[in-house]
Amino acid sequence: MRRVEAGESFVVTRHGRPVADLVPHGPPPRRRLTLREVQAEFAKLPPLDLAQWYRDRAADDLIFVSDDIDE
Repeated sequence: MRRVEAGESFVVTRHGRPVADLVPHGPPPRRRLTLREVQAEFAKLPPLDLAQWYRDRAADDLIFVSDDIDE
């Protein structure tokens, strides 16, 4: 049961014939992405417009008050 909890699945047989599957309960655990896969996903994102980001942040600060420590 510990191995099933860890994500393994087993086929239960009777006289060599499969009769049931022993699988973890719930959705299968998500596979962790490799660094290469994460980099590939980030490469799909549009480029960041840094000037626009600063303008958006300044506009938000007028509404929500700045969270800068230096101010």
